[in-house]
Amino acid sequence: MTFALVVFLAFADLSAVKSEPDLNKRSEMALENAGDALDEARQASAANNDKALGAALTEVDESVELCYQSLEQTHSTPRKSRYYKRAELKLSALLRRLTTLRDDVSYEFQPKVDAVIQKVSGVHDQLLSEIMSKRK
Repeated sequence: MTFALVVFLAFADLSAVKSEPDLNKRSEMALENAGDALDEARQASAANNDKALGAALTEVDESVELCYQSLEQTHSTPRKSRYYKRAELKLSALLRRLTTLRDDVSYEFQPKVDAVIQKVSGVHDQLLSEIMSKRK
């Protein structure tokens, strides 16, 4: 019962973010949602709720991907966009929090957290590369 509620709330939040018409604001909302999902993952880990932990990690992954897609759809120059820099900073903080979570979760969930860390790290590196590169 609680797993269904957690999954419903997770996707309800993400669908609300997806409905935002302003792409820059959508990217920021997606990162806020990822931070909230990471808080839920930490609480689920403390409560030994494996299903809720898995759902929260999935939401973090999907929120980060939505953030990147939203920034890409703006077609703005990353070097001059403050939203790219904000996203890069928030992703850096999210990576630190995910690393701490990986150290705190049980052994069987560490590979799942590692997979999310790899995904977030890849998006972070891509954003940083786009910010630092010159015009195309």
